[in-house]
Amino acid sequence: MEFLIVCPLAFVAGFVDSIAGGGGLISLPAFILAGLPVHNAIGTNKLASTMGTTIATIKYAINGYMVKAFVVVGVACGLFGSFVGSNLALIADEMFIRVFMLVVIPPTAFFVLRTKSLDKFAKNPLPHGKAVAVTAGAALVIGVYDGFFGPGTGTFLMLLLTALGHQSVRTAAGTTKAINLSTNVAALVVFLVNGAVWLPLGLTAGVFNIAGNYLGASKFTKSGSSIARPVMLVVLAIFAAKLVFDLAVSAGVAL
Repeated sequence: MEFLIVCPLAFVAGFVDSIAGGGGLISLPAFILAGLPVHNAIGTNKLASTMGTTIATIKYAINGYMVKAFVVVGVACGLFGSFVGSNLALIADEMFIRVFMLVVIPPTAFFVLRTKSLDKFAKNPLPHGKAVAVTAGAALVIGVYDGFFGPGTGTFLMLLLTALGHQSVRTAAGTTKAINLSTNVAALVVFLVNGAVWLPLGLTAGVFNIAGNYLGASKFTKSGSSIARPVMLVVLAIFAAKLVFDLAVSAGVAL
């Protein structure tokens, strides 16, 4: 039953994640719904998503979507930010970030909806040094968010890299995938060392996630921004619904 619940959703999550990020919003609840304890669900989901993200990253690298300077500085700052965020999570109130993100999502969705092509920013590229600096800043901020809270990391990073970094959607996707892969691997190692990964389920779900990532990356290669925008809007809608649900549950528990 666990496999029947998780595997189809792992495929969908891989497809979504390869195009616009946010696949964890689909796959992680699937593992929890299948009955895994929360920590095991997170660890097993990391295994499956790391497998899928690896394929998408390789495909984007082969297609030439990765600029070395952006990837190197992005990975370094993303990892450092994730380390800072995970430590902040130990002392800060998660409720604040939930409310903050619920406030941020509507204008973000409006921006995506109003912007007919995210590639329009790349028509006025930044000077190389400034573009690298913006990439570093975006990776650091989103890395902190990823370590602290996490959902929708890839989506928000792609939006920052396109809107502020003036990267093309394809370059932003390549940079985002490289950063996601590095942070996923770092987290997966921690979960594996602590025995929090259900290997048979994780590996099987990983195969489905790979298939979804490969299909999504292929679709993205053909369609680019035209498919990224609607998928981003779907991810933001799912994220908003999840935040509302979590806040409602928290309020109910508090009462």
